[in-house]
Amino acid sequence: MRPERLYHVYILASGPNGTLYVGMTGDLARRVYEHREGLIPGFTKRYGIKALVYFEEFPTAADAIHRETRLKKYPRSWKVNLILAHNPGWRDLAETLNG
Repeated sequence: MRPERLYHVYILASGPNGTLYVGMTGDLARRVYEHREGLIPGFTKRYGIKALVYFEEFPTAADAIHRETRLKKYPRSWKVNLILAHNPGWRDLAETLNG
């Protein structure tokens, strides 16, 4: 039996209170690796955004896309408060991923 696939919405930061990026993926460990290594051209590579500071799991891609869309519309202060509530030290959570 195949394990159930999970989808993730995540926030990367360039550092504590630094530039933020919100994304969605079906493979969080791979996606974070791609951002860290600069394999994805664009915003995260340009601004050195590499630390995984927040993520949520969802059972379907539709649920994750919906949450990502909502998070992107929230003001920066709301996103910072979300990070602080779950990760007050802005610790890089990539080391907690099994992948």
